[in-house]
Amino acid sequence: MQEISEEEDVIPMRKRATRILRIVVPLAILLYLLPVLTIVFLVCGLLDVGRHRRITKPIAKLYFTGNGIPTWLLSPVNLFFDLISFRNKYVYRLEDFPGEERAEIESVLKTFDDNRQEIIADVKEKMGEKKRGMLFYKWYDKNTNDSVAAFNEDFTYVKTIGVSAFSEKEATSRHFGPLRLTIRVLYNLTPFESDNVYIEVDGKKHFWHDDPLFIFDDTLEHCSVNQEDQERYCVFVDVLRPSSFPGLQNAIMRILQTIFINFNGIFYKNWSFLK
Repeated sequence: MQEISEEEDVIPMRKRATRILRIVVPLAILLYLLPVLTIVFLVCGLLDVGRHRRITKPIAKLYFTGNGIPTWLLSPVNLFFDLISFRNKYVYRLEDFPGEERAEIESVLKTFDDNRQEIIADVKEKMGEKKRGMLFYKWYDKNTNDSVAAFNEDFTYVKTIGVSAFSEKEATSRHFGPLRLTIRVLYNLTPFESDNVYIEVDGKKHFWHDDPLFIFDDTLEHCSVNQEDQERYCVFVDVLRPSSFPGLQNAIMRILQTIFINFNGIFYKNWSFLK
């Protein structure tokens, strides 16, 4: 049996202590300088991450110390969106949306179906040798690509329209979306028969060959996986959460458009934006 030296045992302990200090020291400083604000963000963060079915150490670590920090900073805003919206179902069906909103979603998905091959060919050409790419036709209500005229219409509920592309053997890290003002609609354009191509949300996998449509609250921890030897193309649409206040939601969206049009790289830094 191989013995572990005292020196080898000390190194992991030092690493753990360093990680803890990186959290504790800034938190102690903030509690001293801005105690009320810091407590508010801590409580909002705990409420926000507490929506997951199981709160594991990796989820908490990712949320409070990893790539979930931007979502944590937006947690007071997201909790406000919860107050003005209908109950969050986390995973949605088309039937869960009011008639007019459902009609807009179905219209966008039909346009993708009607132009499927042309859109895939366009994205594939723009991808080249890139591993992951995003082609947006509309971003937070702002038209960004006029190659498909129907996507440039003025929608009341549909706010972002795009296509995400994965090369073969590609996957995202586990991450959290930024805002709960919208719900994410995904529609796989290439749902080949394989359990190696899926999206996992809050610990539960959805296989695209079971249903090419998947609608969910993307502020939950999730990741997308393509472990096959062929490309995966998926429609990427954000729609307003069902609410009694669509006018207020759209007013907030206009403010967010100005902010996020310039800072989308914070949440999509590992993606190539295709033009």
